[in-house]
Amino acid sequence: MFTQIVTMVLPVLVMIALGRVCAVTGILNNEQHTGIKNIIGNILLPVVLFQAFFTADYGLRMLLVFVLVFAGYGIALAAGYALRKLVRPYDRFMPLLLTSSEGGMLGYALFGLLCGADQTKTYAMVDIGQTMFAYTVFLTALKAAGGEKMTPQFIAKTMLTNKACLGMLLGILLGALGVHQALEGTAAGDILQALLGFITAPTSALILIVIGYQLHVSKALLRPVLTTMGLRLGVLAVICAAICLILFSVIPYDKQLLLALMLQYTLPAAFIIPLFADLGKDAEYVSTTLSLGTVLTVLLFFFLAMFSLAG
Repeated sequence: MFTQIVTMVLPVLVMIALGRVCAVTGILNNEQHTGIKNIIGNILLPVVLFQAFFTADYGLRMLLVFVLVFAGYGIALAAGYALRKLVRPYDRFMPLLLTSSEGGMLGYALFGLLCGADQTKTYAMVDIGQTMFAYTVFLTALKAAGGEKMTPQFIAKTMLTNKACLGMLLGILLGALGVHQALEGTAAGDILQALLGFITAPTSALILIVIGYQLHVSKALLRPVLTTMGLRLGVLAVICAAICLILFSVIPYDKQLLLALMLQYTLPAAFIIPLFADLGKDAEYVSTTLSLGTVLTVLLFFFLAMFSLAG
């Protein structure tokens, strides 16, 4: 079992370490790093999301998971507002750091290592609730925290101009219409799967290099950052346990789905926070929390790998 765990965890650690090496030694500069992020965000991640949702199983089970995950993140956001006084004066964006998860840039990559790249459809079942929450409730709260007004038109424009979101929506549309089932076992279906697999193959490695490159820790902010991380872990652990109890009392137990849920709630907060809000003096606090949250995810991934291999 030890060898199997190392096989899952070591590539994550090595690629993140290589990202740091690229930053420290100058192998990559900020402009090149931005270019890689653009390739991931505009090409690779949209294809990963399309593939995951195109092959997903649509039905009452997905609807139930969607509702539970969406509601769970709403509860986490409310908990963030109730607890934010614990990190003053960094309380403006603290509620946002207690909810949502970085599924796109990290979740799919790690789940692929846990269960195989061809099984991301299970993770997609969990991530659809998170993604919809992120582009509606989360984005509204984020803009409000940044002092801006949020409108339905802005939300719609953001979703329809974001390549990853478009890939997800197209995958949902074609998957729900049964196109994947119609192509399965045909020559066209085999060619499409081979093409998608070839395009998405380097995604995990590149994402982890990008994450390693941008890891940043500010020692001066460790107290509020560690408090935020502890609160996030505690709140999301309770929510995850509640969701699993409700879900598996209604549908049969599915270990892969349980792994997807557990992984989702160990991920750091969404990386879109610095992209969609003017953080001002809170920028370093948010950046440090996201960075250390990523490190914590990698540590917890070790235990998820152990659980995935247990009988």
